[in-house]
Amino acid sequence: MSQLIIFDTTMRDGEQSPGASMNKDEKVRIGKALEKMKVDIIEAGFAAASPGDFESIVAVAQAVKESTICSLARAVDGDIDRAAQALKHAERSRIHTFIATSPIHMEHKLRMSPDQVVERAVYAVKRARNLVADVEFSCEDAGRSDMDFLCRVIEAAIDAGASTINIPDTVGYAIPEEFGHNIRTLLERIPNSDKAIFSVHCHNDLGLAVANSLAAVANGARQVECTINGLGERAGNAALEEVVMGIRTRSDLFDVTCNIDTQIIVPTSRMVSSITGFPVQPNKAIVGANAFAHEAGIHQDGVLKHRETYEIMRAEDVGWGANKMVLGKHSGRAAFRARMDELGIAFDSDQELNVVFTRFKELADKKHDIFDEDLQALVSATRSIDDKYQLVTLEAHSQTGETPTAELTLAVMGKEVTARSGGSGPVDAAFKAIEEVAKSAASVQLYSVNAITSGTDSQGEVSVRLEQAGRIVNGLGADTDIVVASAKAYINALNLLQGDNLKAHPQASV
Repeated sequence: MSQLIIFDTTMRDGEQSPGASMNKDEKVRIGKALEKMKVDIIEAGFAAASPGDFESIVAVAQAVKESTICSLARAVDGDIDRAAQALKHAERSRIHTFIATSPIHMEHKLRMSPDQVVERAVYAVKRARNLVADVEFSCEDAGRSDMDFLCRVIEAAIDAGASTINIPDTVGYAIPEEFGHNIRTLLERIPNSDKAIFSVHCHNDLGLAVANSLAAVANGARQVECTINGLGERAGNAALEEVVMGIRTRSDLFDVTCNIDTQIIVPTSRMVSSITGFPVQPNKAIVGANAFAHEAGIHQDGVLKHRETYEIMRAEDVGWGANKMVLGKHSGRAAFRARMDELGIAFDSDQELNVVFTRFKELADKKHDIFDEDLQALVSATRSIDDKYQLVTLEAHSQTGETPTAELTLAVMGKEVTARSGGSGPVDAAFKAIEEVAKSAASVQLYSVNAITSGTDSQGEVSVRLEQAGRIVNGLGADTDIVVASAKAYINALNLLQGDNLKAHPQASV
């Protein structure tokens, strides 16, 4: 039985979801969680995209020691050199370089001939191989590339030193039977295919990312590139949790094993959801709230009599039920810090710990039972860039037959400013009052509310997506008062708009 390598790209491709930007501390938290899950390769970002991406890769490389840390790089000198710089502190490092190979990309985006593309691919792999021992080469838009040309460029890349070859379905165009056949064909036709591991990176535009990935594994692929919760550009990527549990549950069909500690899946899913502000749909496979719930009487009866009548996996095997309520208003700092350590949340200083602990105590005064989900949301809402705006007070009024109003005080660079506004509801009124102060001219693209835990005293976790002059950010806020949580999320998004969030797109022209 051979090993299936799990390559996580939550922090790179996942971050390309509009509004899903993660700061350095958040990427370190996710990196440590992935390391605890025993993910083989962690793609921590695209070093040349922005200074923030570069610094995040450096931080993850310094914090994570067991997993290989990877940076994406286009097939150009600057990208490759920048990736190597970012990875210099990693225990194990990989440069992942790529160039488009489909006729439509070569003609309209690269404006290069096939011969030029092969030459550039070979040059990029050699340059990367001179800087790190582990180089991955990807044929962007391989799903729409000519098979003869794919064989040619891949053979040349392997000869140049690439030890992993990635076949991405960049636009989610492939169908499982076709994609599996293509992987098998490449392995059989390329003379030196035995000298590299073949990988796949599937997008979910047709809802087939996981199916295509599994079809590829059945036909010889031995690395799958995926993300937590299926996060990613457009419709997302293959979901790590679905790929891993598919392989594990159908071991009768897949002659492979992987290193993943599946009991870390649900806690990591919740962490990524909290950090990005992308809630997990209740009926999402493996990690959705309803994934192991049974309402129909005949199903309930069957499960009670014998679990396997309607469950093909054990909920506890993927981390459900592992998070127990352990903290309350009488819990001390030591217990709080110990629980945070167990959740993979570390603090850079005692001052940072004290700030979060104070907010924990404030929450405990409002909510009797504090769950792990509450702690994840608390940290995500507390850690942010240097805040220009801070919420000081908020008073909202709503009455049947009357126009809802909100009055709030914001600290703007330390100076308090008060504003009052009406709206169609208390949340709308609060947003308009904030805009009275900020005058950002940003438009709300998404407003989402998610109950973090069950019960009427649950924290509401709000995600607000703002767009301003083409820039999109996702703000998060959590509170037992949903109007306050909404205001916090809007303010968080405004603060993110103050930072330099512009970054190069990895599929931009070489």
